[in-house]
Amino acid sequence: MMLKVQNKKIEVRDLGLKDYKETWDEQERLFKEILDLKVKNRRENTKRETPNYLLSVEHPHVYTLGKSGDISNLLINEKQLEEKGASFYKINRGGDITYHGPGQMVIYPILDLDNFFTDIHKYLRLLEEAVILVLQDFGIKAGRSEGETGVWLDVGTPFARKICAMGVRASRWVTMHGLALNVNADLGYFDNIVPCGIKEKAVTSLNVELGKTTVDIEEVKKRFLEHFKILFNIDY
Repeated sequence: MMLKVQNKKIEVRDLGLKDYKETWDEQERLFKEILDLKVKNRRENTKRETPNYLLSVEHPHVYTLGKSGDISNLLINEKQLEEKGASFYKINRGGDITYHGPGQMVIYPILDLDNFFTDIHKYLRLLEEAVILVLQDFGIKAGRSEGETGVWLDVGTPFARKICAMGVRASRWVTMHGLALNVNADLGYFDNIVPCGIKEKAVTSLNVELGKTTVDIEEVKKRFLEHFKILFNIDY
């Protein structure tokens, strides 16, 4: 049996404000690069290291619908999308519909989980934990809502609200897509969808919770990367 070579290094790429489709194409390219190398290693019985990437980005206004999502959860038509300066894509991640836009920290880890652990459930829980710890750094108590992926505030109360959405894709233990944490998000855009297909639950943003006009998103990214590094035992 061939021994696995584990590469704990992750290359972080901050893409700034970038079009959703362009970023999705970049994700697909990196995802395929890792998958192709894994296939080649197995076919040739070689032990070349597989790379890992983490993309950090903000998107112009866009709605994305996961492969198991319901299009009826998009509450506006094509003309209204255009009026709001938003685009729409059906994509190949799990989950239902969500919104991305300026003021939102979007993280796409493209990892070979063979380098870390082969457990998707654990992977999702650690992504949530990294966000929960970031929010804790800002004095916000957050947690999980049973059966609903993502990070929530005031779970189990009538005031439950979502602050971070998640949806991933994995093949042969290689991941793509990821999470979106509302930092300075325009929450009005969420009124045009049933977020993640979950009715009658509110959405919030870090700046709203802190009572601030804006929060330093670069500081939020920095803290996320610090917690992610410890939780996944990685090197940058």
